[in-house]
Amino acid sequence: MAEFKVAPANATAGEKLLTWVDNRFPASKLYKEHLSEYYAPKNFNFFYFFGSLALLVLVIQIVTGIFLVMHYKPDANLAFASVEYIMRDVPWGWLIRYMHSTGASAFFVVVYMHMFRGLIYGSYRKPRELVWIFGCAIFLALMAEAFMGYLLPWGQMSFWGAQVIVNLFAAVPFVGPDLALLIRGDYVVGDATLNRFFSFHVIAVPLVLLGLVVAHIIALHEVGSNNPDGVEIKGPNAPKDAQGHPLDGIPFHPYYTVHDILGVSGFLLVFCSIIFFAPELGGYFLEYNNFIPADPLKTPLHIAPVWYFTPFYSMLRATTDVMVNVLCVILGLAAVGALLKGRLNLIAKGLVVGAALVAILLLKTFDAKFWGVVVMGGAVIILFFLPWLDYSPVKSIRYRPQWHKVLYGVFVVIFVVLGYLGIQAPSTIGTIVSQVGTLFYFGFFLLMPWWSQIGTFKQVPDRVNFHPH
Repeated sequence: MAEFKVAPANATAGEKLLTWVDNRFPASKLYKEHLSEYYAPKNFNFFYFFGSLALLVLVIQIVTGIFLVMHYKPDANLAFASVEYIMRDVPWGWLIRYMHSTGASAFFVVVYMHMFRGLIYGSYRKPRELVWIFGCAIFLALMAEAFMGYLLPWGQMSFWGAQVIVNLFAAVPFVGPDLALLIRGDYVVGDATLNRFFSFHVIAVPLVLLGLVVAHIIALHEVGSNNPDGVEIKGPNAPKDAQGHPLDGIPFHPYYTVHDILGVSGFLLVFCSIIFFAPELGGYFLEYNNFIPADPLKTPLHIAPVWYFTPFYSMLRATTDVMVNVLCVILGLAAVGALLKGRLNLIAKGLVVGAALVAILLLKTFDAKFWGVVVMGGAVIILFFLPWLDYSPVKSIRYRPQWHKVLYGVFVVIFVVLGYLGIQAPSTIGTIVSQVGTLFYFGFFLLMPWWSQIGTFKQVPDRVNFHPH
């Protein structure tokens, strides 16, 4: 056990209290390790606001969620009316509800920007692989939390959206129908489903989410933050002062805690503007069909999830029988190409042909609905493997070839287009564009070990580029 500290005789009451706490809980140690003596690169830019903003939105969602639970009734006969009661009769209930609904969309905006920053600056590369994996797990938990919370208002789109998504699990071979029944708790989406989703949304998933956030931050502070140059400021060869502090770093507190006030101010300005002037945001944040009570006998003309799920929903809809046939042709051509160009022995050639035939057989055995579920899930799961897909000799996009930047730009455009098409009603042109976008999305990652090494890379500086302002 560590020795107890003793406060000086002339210490103030506050200092004595802090000493008493420090002898029983490492408050000062945690403050120093994670704030005042945690050195972060001095060249953080706009993109580095979004990590702290994600933490802010998480707090907003938890606090507003607590107040909503005080009045919400997780009962299929009372849920919609309880939301209306919150909106109309609970003092400031409308504000709490709109903060929570707007916060859900804001969370995904912030997280998508945070992940994009990690993508372009190589924040997933060694030694931050675990930081990235924890971040992807947070994204997955956030999607589960949002999906389950989306059912709770018990409006038309909530009910039918849950019906569509839960039915997708029935497409899983052998265990699908039982799995869908387990998730619903009944043969149809009903009171049992609502209670299950409520329990997971309010208790189970938030606990997992909080644990992952803590693990994400601890892992980050263990290896240190990345920066736009991709230069390690804490490495063995990094310049340090007499105390061993990196010369290219500054204490997180007070410098970045004050710096983040700018990001928080800008975010809250936009956040409050949406809450007070456009909480539905034209039907993107709150669909108009969700202001109609759930009716199992009346299906909406067009069922679509909230905007933050729509890129993956587009991939699901894009996986048709035609798409599966195209994938079979691609696998066949890839196998032929490997045989013709690769210097393979007879055994290796046999393995390539065998693997291609097995893959084609699997594609043709199960229906397109199942493969759509696989594609939608795979679009998220593939992100976990990004640290081992990127073979680029440099981390940051600043020092990569110009065409790499164009490729990343096209990736973002494709992702946004997929999101837009997921909101729209199905069409022939939309399906074709979604199929091309889906192939590009997976090609971007699966071919990354090849294309990430190609081109002329710029020399990475020994120290970070920083211009005081």
